[in-house]
Amino acid sequence: MNIRTHRIAAIPGDGIGVEVVVAGLEVLEALADREGTFRFDVEHFDWSTDRYKRTGAFMPADGAERLRAFDAILFGAVGAPDVPDHLTLWGLRLAICQPLDQYANVRPTRVLPGIQSPLRHVGAGELDWVIVRENSEGEYAGQGGRSHPGLPLEVATDVAIFTRAGVERIMRFAFKLAQSRPRKLLTVVTKSNAQRHGMVLWDEIAGEVAADFPDVTWDKMLVDAMTVRMTLKPQTLDTIVATNLHADILSDLAAALAGSIGIAPTANLNPDGDAPSMFEPIHGSAFDITGKGIANPVATFWTAAMMLEHLGEREAAMRLMEAIERVTADPALHTPDLGGRATTREVTDAMLRAIRGRNL
Repeated sequence: MNIRTHRIAAIPGDGIGVEVVVAGLEVLEALADREGTFRFDVEHFDWSTDRYKRTGAFMPADGAERLRAFDAILFGAVGAPDVPDHLTLWGLRLAICQPLDQYANVRPTRVLPGIQSPLRHVGAGELDWVIVRENSEGEYAGQGGRSHPGLPLEVATDVAIFTRAGVERIMRFAFKLAQSRPRKLLTVVTKSNAQRHGMVLWDEIAGEVAADFPDVTWDKMLVDAMTVRMTLKPQTLDTIVATNLHADILSDLAAALAGSIGIAPTANLNPDGDAPSMFEPIHGSAFDITGKGIANPVATFWTAAMMLEHLGEREAAMRLMEAIERVTADPALHTPDLGGRATTREVTDAMLRAIRGRNL
């Protein structure tokens, strides 16, 4: 039998990122053993805030180039209480995403079995979204600067960059994704009433791209009105596309509405396939619970399922999601973020039992 090998770069990073990546890799290895048709060749990288404190850099100068040799990247989290967040973000996560042109950030959200949404009367299937976040430019393009530091006339600027090429490619990606889902419904989120240049460009390009997808129903929402729609009419939404900043905020709201940010996965995709994509839970390093053994690993397991699908292992991805749903359905396996008392180890062991069972 020809066994496929997938080269994975594992970057646990900081805080609970280390704990959940260990759990995720354990579950992936168990799944590979069960399937018998593929294996993982995992290389671990110590790129983190600890490395920054030792060496002055979160990763080597050629770090992004070194990652090109891999099929995918499994990332934990970055950030520490004693290092400014802008240093950690730009020193590691964005230092990977931008050079590797991972321009499509994809964040699925739905209420998993056994988990209660804080929204009243939300039943199965009424909150099932995918948020597409433009991941390479916009408000996080990194353009700007500071002048006259410390003086009364100090000036700081952050310039949002919107290019026709960047907007069109994320819009086309979002329409294709919406087209692939049963409802074929897309909502384009902007703030074009107040941001009359970049956001109006978004609206215009959305209309142009929509002409190539006549089977996709689409509408537009201002980002502030979108928060109201997400909470009051979640069943009217399916696929959502928004700018780097807007989707960053909306996806955290979506995770909370689905029950916990501890279950929310992310894929940073290079859709063109000329560089590896990176997969990460969105919960961050969570130093308040680091080392306590209570981090929810479900987000990492779901992230791993997204990685498997990206690698072409669709059946294995489906089995992993089935195992996740079996575990979340049991309230005794809910970690504290879901109102339970289960530990990371207990949830991981339950996942291993579910994967090794023969009735998935």
